[in-house]
Amino acid sequence: MNEETKKRIEDMIHSHKVFLFMKGIPDAPECGFSMRVVEILKSLNTEFGYFNIFDDENIRQGVKEYANWPTIPQLYIHGKFIGGADITEELHRKGKLKEMILK
Repeated sequence: MNEETKKRIEDMIHSHKVFLFMKGIPDAPECGFSMRVVEILKSLNTEFGYFNIFDDENIRQGVKEYANWPTIPQLYIHGKFIGGADITEELHRKGKLKEMILK
């Protein structure tokens, strides 16, 4: 990944306390996994930034390399990569996701 793409990704993940790279937008997710993460964040009344990876192929591929994580969605909290839908669901079920957001 080039430096410009890396900087764009870093700027995005630091632009909000909670940031989600997803397929689609929160009001119209384009995959079930993205929808699950959005639903969890909304259930916690969490404001979050997002980026639709279908809008830019460089970002779509770059986030996979940046996080060393091959799938989308990707959730970041306080600039730290958390994981995808399954990890987000597990943290939410255990009550840890809300704790992470509130830190």
